[in-house]
Amino acid sequence: MPTPRRRVSSPHVAEPPPGRWSNCIVVGEVCYVSGMTSRANDGKTILGANAYEQAKVIFSKIKHLVEAAGGSMGDVTKVVIYCTNIRDNTEVWRARQEFFTGDYPVSTLIGVKELGTPDTLVEIEAVAHIGSGAAQS
Repeated sequence: MPTPRRRVSSPHVAEPPPGRWSNCIVVGEVCYVSGMTSRANDGKTILGANAYEQAKVIFSKIKHLVEAAGGSMGDVTKVVIYCTNIRDNTEVWRARQEFFTGDYPVSTLIGVKELGTPDTLVEIEAVAHIGSGAAQS
């Protein structure tokens, strides 16, 4: 019998227009979070003037979605981070330290030429295994 899948949303994270993508899908106990940017709920404004500030907004969105799926940041097992300036890696890691403790998720950082808009500096996607980790703030 196939494992059911469900779409998860949070009032803290704007949903994309219908027919584009899903922000968060859970299959069994695995939670997949789409590439998140620091775009505000108005769909236009990018929050954060630098990579650190944008990463904090993004990790907060991931936290809200994982919690809406029934998990915590301690359940996040993998993140993939895209930066338009690879030298921003230390600022992204600094933001990451504000959301994870203990055994950090496995992580990939990729430098890219550009993201969805010229002012988008960081995009992060995540995978969580609900119930697998320790509760984190």
